[in-house]
Amino acid sequence: MKIALTALQVLVSLGLIATVLLQSGKSAGLSGSIAGGAETFFGKGKSLDEKLSRITRWLAGAFLLITLALAIL
Repeated sequence: MKIALTALQVLVSLGLIATVLLQSGKSAGLSGSIAGGAETFFGKGKSLDEKLSRITRWLAGAFLLITLALAIL
């Protein structure tokens, strides 16, 4: 049981790392302020960022629960 939870925790943590790295930054600095007008004009798809944010929340919750289960065992 402990080995299965540890393997699951490794997979969840790798997924969590990947989703965090795939998200776009909230402040892009000077280049973000220059490109901000273009994004307003042309529009920027927020659906991918929203999906990644939702997946990140679920993976973080799963990581927390698995970590607590391993600590109890």
